[in-house]
Amino acid sequence: MNLILDKSPFILYSDGNGKIFEDQSLYAAGRTGWDALDVPLEDWIELPDGGNLYELPGRKGIGIDVITGEMRLCEKGWAVAAFIPPAHTGLFLSAYETMPDAPTLPLFCYTAVGWHDDQFYVPAVRIEKDIRQESAGYDSERINEGVQRLLTAYPHNRLVQHLMNNCCMTYNCPAARNLSLGRWECPIPASPACNANCVGCISFQPEEETIVSTQDRLTFKPTAEEIVEFTVPHLETAPYPIVSFGQGCEGEPLLMWETIREAIIEIRKHTGKGSININTNGSKPAAVEALCKAGLNSIRVSMNSAREEVYTPYYRPNNYRFEDIIESLKVVRRHNGWSSINYFVFPGMTDSIEEYEALRKLIKDTGISMIQWRNFNIDPDWYMGRIGIHETGECMGIKQMQDLIHEEFTNLKLGYFNPSIERIKGNYEHDFAH
Repeated sequence: MNLILDKSPFILYSDGNGKIFEDQSLYAAGRTGWDALDVPLEDWIELPDGGNLYELPGRKGIGIDVITGEMRLCEKGWAVAAFIPPAHTGLFLSAYETMPDAPTLPLFCYTAVGWHDDQFYVPAVRIEKDIRQESAGYDSERINEGVQRLLTAYPHNRLVQHLMNNCCMTYNCPAARNLSLGRWECPIPASPACNANCVGCISFQPEEETIVSTQDRLTFKPTAEEIVEFTVPHLETAPYPIVSFGQGCEGEPLLMWETIREAIIEIRKHTGKGSININTNGSKPAAVEALCKAGLNSIRVSMNSAREEVYTPYYRPNNYRFEDIIESLKVVRRHNGWSSINYFVFPGMTDSIEEYEALRKLIKDTGISMIQWRNFNIDPDWYMGRIGIHETGECMGIKQMQDLIHEEFTNLKLGYFNPSIERIKGNYEHDFAH
């Protein structure tokens, strides 16, 4: 239970050596777009379990003087930001001023954070009750046992090797860890190639870029047999089972749609249980149509914006256009499938009036089932500079935008994860992973 604070938390700073302190002469501020703002007291919640703090080298925090109420820099060290765990959406970015020689920040989310009454606080909302990626649910001993069990059961399956050795044990991927524990959503990386050149790609960055990818991309093309071999047992035995093509460690799965179609057909010969999902850029509507006919249950299309002029300079698509992703969402709905957008939330752009209107149009045009309000993992200055955004226009606040969308589109679900077939077909609100 989070109580509304009686005053703002104090700003935090890092000494550059891994130690973080509060500065009691400054209250923490938040950032939206290019601007530092006072964060409403009701927006602060305790940093959820599984959250982390980052120091931001080459950046001075911006706070609010506790005596004068004026904005000023914290000169004591580097700025600090929070990573907030899945199921939560950040409402304000960390507020700071970037020094000329500051390094580009790695691909994580940088939420504002403060210190109050011996607790870290962040401006965020819990948008999803599902517990599938709670840090408390991951027991290292059980994960290690599960990894060995799967590697032993499928000794020649390259996908299982990749998911267990790389994703689960090296990168602590939550989906791969859940697979090792035999529960919920099972990841299926399918494509080493991509038809977009996303500025913030987490699995491939050009050597000349100032950031590195956070993980290595899949290096082979899995066969339908490799996919079917471990996914059918998962669908048969896991609670609330989902199998999902399209993961952070791969390119675009629709480039492998023939293999995926073959796998879906074969999976459904063996089991009717669970849900088959694809996480995608939605670039190939005809391929999506073919997958729906084969038995695809749901799609999640990633986008940083519902506006083509903001989407295109970030995704830098090859041989597809913004209209294609809209058509892919429509195709799934025509087949009575569940369609979500994986909506990269960037306070000060996502909640602009222009974006809000574009999102309303997208919802009306496509009839999507759900918005997954995901925190955008990217250096804010770098992102806005790369896509050429200098003015963001009037903004309403992320929470107000969520409330307005929820009020207008009462059947549209707001959340964070791909729902199981039980939630798609039954009681969405109360049927949670447990």
